[in-house]
Amino acid sequence: MSKASILLVEDDFNLGFVIQDLLKMEGYTVHLCKDGKEGLMQFNKEAYDLCLLDVMMPKKDGFSLAEDIRKVDSQVPIIFITAKGMDEDRIRGLKIGADDYITKPFNNEEFLLRVQAILRRASGASMEQQDEHHIGEYVFNISSYQLTHPKESRKLTKKEADLLKLLCEHQGQVLERELVANMVWGDDSYFVGRSMDVFITKLRKYLKHDATISITNVHGVGFRLEKVD
Repeated sequence: MSKASILLVEDDFNLGFVIQDLLKMEGYTVHLCKDGKEGLMQFNKEAYDLCLLDVMMPKKDGFSLAEDIRKVDSQVPIIFITAKGMDEDRIRGLKIGADDYITKPFNNEEFLLRVQAILRRASGASMEQQDEHHIGEYVFNISSYQLTHPKESRKLTKKEADLLKLLCEHQGQVLERELVANMVWGDDSYFVGRSMDVFITKLRKYLKHDATISITNVHGVGFRLEKVD
């Protein structure tokens, strides 16, 4: 049985590499990101069994990152790693949906035991990432970026595939514009917002052969992929 896959988001690279090496020695697969925005983009690309998030980070702090992760995944375990030991930070983290809270500096053995305990609790609920989505008459293969319909087949660009994957995983739900921009582009600036609208228009064209499939604009909020009768 393969060990868990862990997303580690830590802006102190020296500490990040130490934690990454510590976890790798235990057989875990670890992806290290240097800030919250990079971490959110990476979370959208792969399936993880655990997220280890530093609290104080540039661009997007650990609390904001956890809130965004919880908007799209209510189950993945989250552990905060922070130099702060203040009660209000612990309470805020737990309210967001954190599973544990580790204050640094920490004992390596205790840290690993906590990681093991959280993963053990979550193992029954974890599922492998789906590699194929059925969207009406279309089949979307995530790993090959291939969107197939009986009338045509096309290979999407990476950004198109990342965007469609996010919409497919939350079919029927409204995804906030800001959240989509940060998960796919790592930024929510005006320029990215305009680019995102262009990509949404492209995906609508790609899905035109099935009239029951729609990517709707929820004004002032975001987008929703849905099947309409």
